[in-house]
Parts: sequence; structure tokens; C-alpha cells
Amino acid sequence: MYKQLIVGDSAHELANTRRILERLPEEHMTWKPHEKSMTLGGLATHLTNLLNWQIAILQYPELDLSTLPRRREPLEKPADVLAEFDANVGKVEKLLAECDEQKLSAEWTLRHGNHIIRRESRAIALRTFGLSHMIHHRAQLGVYFRLLDIPVPGVYGPSADEETQ
Repeated sequence: MYKQLIVGDSAHELANTRRILERLPEEHMTWKPHEKSMTLGGLATHLTNLLNWQIAILQYPELDLSTLPRRREPLEKPADVLAEFDANVGKVEKLLAECDEQKLSAEWTLRHGNHIIRRESRAIALRTFGLSHMIHHRAQLGVYFRLLDIPVPGVYGPSADEETQ
């Protein structure tokens, strides 16, 4: 049951995320809408990096954020974002194909040193910390596109840019 839901959700959301990333404008990769916001390239890089977290959920019983760099440098070219995204999607798909219900039901922990942030099944961690987190940042990227007057692709139906008149 878990596996069917996770595989279906993952395939759908990863395809929609790629559709957004395909529209990255090279000339605006350093743009940001506010001083507290990530750059467009930084946000796209974060979306790609979230797949590494999904991979970690599937490979390890826990992820300790204190062992990871705070932020990585943004990728500068849309082609590099897509290449890394596609490579990571391949890894996620392979790991999902190899896992079973028992592995998806097993407990997974997100921590920062000794502080436990969340402890839940891998399936729930994949859905919330992996996919929902990605969906949140993908939506932010859609707002960036709107502000830059870049057509936003529809993800759950047509967007205002895809509607027929």
C-alpha cells in the first residue's frame, strides 16, 4: 500500500517539478524578489538538492542536519540544474523500485545533533519532508516566474498562462 502511493506521488510530483525547472531563465539565475529570498538559481538548486534528502530517507535510518553544509552554492546554469535533477530522479526511482513495504514502514529520524526534529516511517518522511517540501519550494519558483513574467506551467491543471481564451 505505502509503496504504490509513494511511487505514484513521487512520479507525478517529480515530473511536475521538472516542467517548472525546464523554464529556468539563464539571464535571471541571480535574481531574487526580496533581500531575504533565495536567488532564482539558489531556489532551483535547493529543489534539486531536496532529492538528495529523499535519497537519504531511502538509504539511511536517519539524517543528521548538523553533518551537512548549511547551504550549497547555487548552480549557475539551467542545464546544470536539469542534469543534476535528472540524475537524482534516477537514483530516487531506483531506490523506490528496490524497497518494499517493510522498509517504507520502518522508522526514520531527522535530527540536528542530539535534537530530534521528527521521527516517523520512511513513507511519511518521503511524503512530508521529501515531496511536500519540494512542492512548497516549487510553488515559490512559480511566484518568481510570475514576477519575472515567465509563463508558469500548470501542475494540477492548466495555469493562467496555459488557459485557452
